[in-house]
Amino acid sequence: MPPGSQAPALARNVHVTLSNHRGPVHVARYAKGSAKYILSGGQDRTIRLWNAVLGTEIKSFNAHGYEVLSVTVAHDNATFASSGGDRSVFLWDVATGVTTRRLAGHMGKIHVVEFSQDASVVASGSFDATVRLWDLKSQSRQPIQVLEEARDAVQAIHVNSHSVITGSVDGHIRTYDLRMGELRSDFIGHPVTSVLPTQDNQTLLVTTLDSTIRLMDASTGKMLNKFQGHKNESYRCRACFGHGEGSVLIGDEDGRVWAWDLLDGLILPPNPPPTVHQKVITWTEHHPTDAGEMITASADGTVTVWRHPE
Repeated sequence: MPPGSQAPALARNVHVTLSNHRGPVHVARYAKGSAKYILSGGQDRTIRLWNAVLGTEIKSFNAHGYEVLSVTVAHDNATFASSGGDRSVFLWDVATGVTTRRLAGHMGKIHVVEFSQDASVVASGSFDATVRLWDLKSQSRQPIQVLEEARDAVQAIHVNSHSVITGSVDGHIRTYDLRMGELRSDFIGHPVTSVLPTQDNQTLLVTTLDSTIRLMDASTGKMLNKFQGHKNESYRCRACFGHGEGSVLIGDEDGRVWAWDLLDGLILPPNPPPTVHQKVITWTEHHPTDAGEMITASADGTVTVWRHPE
């Protein structure tokens, strides 16, 4: 059995539950590299740092005045950014637990923040239908660019060396080529809640509120495959790739974690999967290097670490 197909069989997996949040958890991100640390953000306005092996909370970050909707971790794991109902991007120093900068300018809650690969730029996408790019090497408090093409809330962003990809509730994936100054817009027809590229940036995994995940060619917008069976109609549920990008994973609104083979689009067993959270699973993320580990975050107030037994 290939490693990518192991993660979904959660009923057989060892799991650790992280449960200090009070209220829904909206996001949970792994530290970069092989480290076993997790940052989670929730409705209780806190961000919490966890030891994923021990299941213990290491630190709580408490500057937000409103719910936390997004977290992005820098490549060196020394800093991270967060956003939510505050309408500002918060930049944090992990060691001291304090905010180092706050970037204001959005007119609505900020659904998503993402660093560029070297963390010199952070992009933020908002309910106000704009994306703002902030140069973190500059002392200026103004964004270096504002992308205003979306017609509804921006829920998803990916930043790479030469482009910014956004997903909006207006049903569009927009790819901004920063070097050429060009924009390509692909109309999906349903609200987009997450966009995740493959490591080679050739294809995109797009989650939409029609209970469908699409694999799309990043350069042409052509749909290469689609994955269905789960329930995702009302909430932002984030899909991800399994280990080695051999499978697709998502937690749905019924508290189940689904998995498909990337190539043939078939649901991996068990089908249907067991219910593992009491409420909607808002976030699913596979560990960047460990073939047998992934996390789910839920509106039931918990983050669960799943490990395939050795």
